[in-house]
Amino acid sequence: MLALIVVSGGGSFMIRNPILPGFNPDPSICRVGEDYYIATSTFEWYPGVQIHHSRDLVNWTLVRRPLERASQLDLRGEPDSCGIWAPCLSYAEGLFWLVYTDVKRYDGNFKDAHNYIVTSPTMEGEWSERIYVNSSGFDPSLFHDDDGRKWFVNMQWNHRTESYGGSPKTPAFDGILLQEWDPATKSLKGSIRNIFAGTDLGLVEGPHLFKRNGWYYLTTAEGGTGYDHAVTMARSRDIAGPYELHPNKYLITSKDHPEAALQRAGHGQYVETHDGQFYHTHLCGRPLPPHRRCTLGRETALQKCVWKEDGWLYLEDGTSVPDVHVPGLNGAQRIEKPRRSGYNFDERELPLDFQWPRTPQPECIFSLTARPGHLRLFARESIGSWFEQALVARRQEHHSFRAETVVEFAPDTYHQVAGLTHYYNRFKLHAIAVTLHEKLGRCVTIMTCAGDYPNGRLSFPVGGGVAVPEGRIQLAMEVRDNDLQFFWQAEGMGAWQAIGPMLDAGVISDEGGRGEHGSFTGAFTGMFAFDTSGQAKMADFDWFNYDEL
Repeated sequence: MLALIVVSGGGSFMIRNPILPGFNPDPSICRVGEDYYIATSTFEWYPGVQIHHSRDLVNWTLVRRPLERASQLDLRGEPDSCGIWAPCLSYAEGLFWLVYTDVKRYDGNFKDAHNYIVTSPTMEGEWSERIYVNSSGFDPSLFHDDDGRKWFVNMQWNHRTESYGGSPKTPAFDGILLQEWDPATKSLKGSIRNIFAGTDLGLVEGPHLFKRNGWYYLTTAEGGTGYDHAVTMARSRDIAGPYELHPNKYLITSKDHPEAALQRAGHGQYVETHDGQFYHTHLCGRPLPPHRRCTLGRETALQKCVWKEDGWLYLEDGTSVPDVHVPGLNGAQRIEKPRRSGYNFDERELPLDFQWPRTPQPECIFSLTARPGHLRLFARESIGSWFEQALVARRQEHHSFRAETVVEFAPDTYHQVAGLTHYYNRFKLHAIAVTLHEKLGRCVTIMTCAGDYPNGRLSFPVGGGVAVPEGRIQLAMEVRDNDLQFFWQAEGMGAWQAIGPMLDAGVISDEGGRGEHGSFTGAFTGMFAFDTSGQAKMADFDWFNYDEL
């Protein structure tokens, strides 16, 4: 994926935020020479952790998802919005180090957050088996000090409060813990110290350490991942503290500026460029009126910073409010991203844009070799299942888009369904699909769950559906901001036909349904199949197109 850029009047290239559009939250940035990498959270989507690469901070390309086998990550059975939270990517001693949390529970007082480390000498190669670290809280980070020691930090979770998922209370976020990591024994050692309690904003998480001019700087995320989000900064001469707060408390935040284009700004990491410039990543959201729902989820942005004489980092423009356009590195070249992404499934590997939920055994839900030139889905459990769900999808990256596909599917029962979906989780989805009806025969139907938490009830806007002829059926959806319309046509037999009413596309968002903090991943569009009879009926998809509108 490539970020669009604009050229300023002075001839230097400008970064246009977000640099990683769509579901790309909790950005950890790592520089290796003149190469820059950003790792972002993937939650219940497999393989785990997205890593993008850039040479100029302007154009970014998805290059790797390193957690790709069961011994590293198995998400089956994990609730929506669990899984991989807030990875940290670093480079030291000739290795990439990736630290991540696998969260096993969301609702209630507990999180069951297990922290691990994997390494690799190259980004593209196979990453190591995971090393277990601790489970005291999520958002772990590994800091490589200049004296050779390594320090592990994470937030501490306190279950002894009324801190239920969807309505977090400050006391559950019980400060930032520090402990030394011993690479020789591959374990933590020494005392555990709580080094930072956060500010009055509360909900302190997302810690990252770096060192400059003898100071240890700590950036954290505070205020929750919604509209009160912020990047808080503190420093100390001793890594264990005490830490003094930034003069402004918050390096980056939109919480007091509802007019800002980039909302929900927080949770990021500092980087110094190869030519001595300074930037800080952060997540953000772009809400749509009138409901202020971020249909693209939490995205990644990058802000230009400066160091001032007081030894503190500030945004270059002198405020704490993030900008859409910020100065980039010299020498960047414009790379226009095409408005259409077409996928013909002609290769033996799934295109990197696509993921699937939870399972480390993709051969159980899809194949690209069973019928060359097609994506074959083996219909599994129901759409929204937390175990074996045959859903292959890519991120929504634009507020308005059209997705199309063609399916060959011959259902024998109404239990067998295959089609196209606009998907967030089991409580927030719209789908158009081919199935069988006892009176209509083979038909196209619509299923939707518009945020019905906690029951997840489906509704069927066109009843039993519309009878369709034998052969390949093309399915499409158009999303224009908050509105979604489905279409279908029998291939080679007439024009596209609209089907069903206009649906609420805005509910396929973090804020939809349960509301802020109830879930925090992002919207996908893709192909699915389920067979609740247990026969694993096959559905073949010849192509898939995604067009920005």
